[in-house]
Amino acid sequence: MSFHSTLPKRKLAPSPPSYAARDLTQDGDLAQIVLDEKIYILRITRAGKLILTK
Repeated sequence: MSFHSTLPKRKLAPSPPSYAARDLTQDGDLAQIVLDEKIYILRITRAGKLILTK
């Protein structure tokens, strides 16, 4: 006698939106991002790191 159990199907979480930093900065190294009427600055450093400041 054999029993086959089926595992419950897991729902995959949707992927968050993805944006290229170079597109946001239009191939520069600064971009402004607005959230709830507050402006943040996204900066790409010479070392290729991202910094987000208020």
